[in-house]
Amino acid sequence: MRPVWLAVLLLAVSGPTVAVERVVSLAPSLSEIVVELDSADLLVGVLDAGERPAELKDLPSVGRYGQLDMEQLLSLKPDLLLLWPGSVGPAQREQLKRLNLPTYIAEPHNLEQLTSQIEAIASQLGRSERGVSLAENLRQRLDSLRQRYSRDVPLRVFYQVWDRPLYTVGGGQIISDALEVCGARNVFADLTLPAPQVSIEAVLQRNPDVILASDQAQLDAWKAWPQVAAVAQGKLLLVTDKGLERPSGQMIEATAKLCHVIAPDR
Repeated sequence: MRPVWLAVLLLAVSGPTVAVERVVSLAPSLSEIVVELDSADLLVGVLDAGERPAELKDLPSVGRYGQLDMEQLLSLKPDLLLLWPGSVGPAQREQLKRLNLPTYIAEPHNLEQLTSQIEAIASQLGRSERGVSLAENLRQRLDSLRQRYSRDVPLRVFYQVWDRPLYTVGGGQIISDALEVCGARNVFADLTLPAPQVSIEAVLQRNPDVILASDQAQLDAWKAWPQVAAVAQGKLLLVTDKGLERPSGQMIEATAKLCHVIAPDR
């Protein structure tokens, strides 16, 4: 299935076979992929959202998450844009579309799509060999994690994004796939929104074996409901690695850390 999916992806983004020289990345995860492909020399601008990789600290900014500086972007004369749709508002995405700038759109919903998109981005950058090598290494690491953490009955996991209001991840969000690699199942995998708001009652009803959050106080709050399996079993687990929030090559190792948090005995 993967080769067919990749072939369709490459066909969709293929264009004139002209070597790119001036790339602007419109998402931190895409900037990170370019660095991982040893292609930071091609970047002339990036969209800011959090800390940059050291290799990109002196590059011009083309705005911040959700606030693209169109004038600055055009002044850089890019011959390729790397775009994650969520990083730019709908109106500015329409502006970019009307400009007819060569654009690669990346929005992976699972880790297999991520590795295939890394290959496709490498091809767009004229660094195909590096892309194939990196993607193959990432797939091997993923296969190893799946074998190590496989379970006959997956652990039921609630992944908490925020507490007030209560947010989680839906089944089409790439973090949900990372949980599956770890032998777990997102208890809200049936929800289609990337970050749906849920109620405490809904969490109680789905009775997760494990609750994950990035803040200890948010985890401690669940002790008010001792009837939840995760509370009764002491499975309120802290996830401190922010790598799960950036779908780039480093997310595979962030997934490995997640697996260790969920199942340290494996």
